[in-house]
Amino acid sequence: MYTPTNLLDIAKSIAAETGFSGEMRCNEPMASHTSFKVGGPADLWVRPRFDCFPGFAAAILGQARALGIPLFILGGGANLVVADRGIRGIVLDTTDWSGDFGGWKGSVKLRAGTVVDAAVEAAAERGWGRLEFLAGMPGTIGGAVWMNARCYEKQVSDVLIGTEILDENLQQVWVPCEAGDFAYKRSPFQKRDVLILAAEFRLEKREPGDIRQEMEAHRQDRKEKGHYRYPSAGSVFKNNREFGRPTGKIIDELGLRGLRIGGAQLAPWHGNIIINTGNAAAADIRRLTEQLAQRVRDALGIELEPEIIFSGNWAEND
Repeated sequence: MYTPTNLLDIAKSIAAETGFSGEMRCNEPMASHTSFKVGGPADLWVRPRFDCFPGFAAAILGQARALGIPLFILGGGANLVVADRGIRGIVLDTTDWSGDFGGWKGSVKLRAGTVVDAAVEAAAERGWGRLEFLAGMPGTIGGAVWMNARCYEKQVSDVLIGTEILDENLQQVWVPCEAGDFAYKRSPFQKRDVLILAAEFRLEKREPGDIRQEMEAHRQDRKEKGHYRYPSAGSVFKNNREFGRPTGKIIDELGLRGLRIGGAQLAPWHGNIIINTGNAAAADIRRLTEQLAQRVRDALGIELEPEIIFSGNWAEND
């Protein structure tokens, strides 16, 4: 049976073999790494720094699989609720594996840990468009590709050329983007045990003023919708066009704004955002999510699909 101590010993041994630089800590509070600001400790949290990332990631993934140790891949934590009891095994944090590979000639290849909004800024500074719809979005490039992030009637797969991954055999593989492999907030990587390393995006030259205007409009829209007022994960549930209207409107029509469990509250100003009012537990957020889904199911017979990912060591009564 593994413990935080022998997980640390395993990670240090791999670090010595792979030229590791970065951080690793036992019992790291996941509340420090999620936009909801909730979550108990990870047995071992590891954040490799820059160029050592691919080699170290492959080695620790291989060892974890060989020893049956759970390993969770963490991006920006923007769509994530970790249980109050924490998360067992190893958390591999990608956020120091960031930046671009240069080029900027009609496309750009970005490391998976790159902050999405920073990537949009970098493109705008060079007069390259097509990423504007992602302005103001929290999280990382790897997470955006994994989720096929969508907003303002556009999605990542619309501009994605291909993705570099560590595949099931821990080989670096290039996966061209095939439109048929992606759907609304779904990617082929959600069904595979792989690690996204980088992604290349198609760009186009645009007037810098036009790029900036669109970016700021999206950022302002997110601000007005209250995405940044309190710790949250943005939309709780996915939209479904078959329902005929956005999920937030469906929930609004049932008069559920302001519904609260513990420190978690359905935003008084938006029907599809749960906020941490300051002292929420992860269990509060999960119970409120489940209650909202149940209320909609009972009233309308509609099954809402959560966009939030609940991860970690959940007790049966959570």
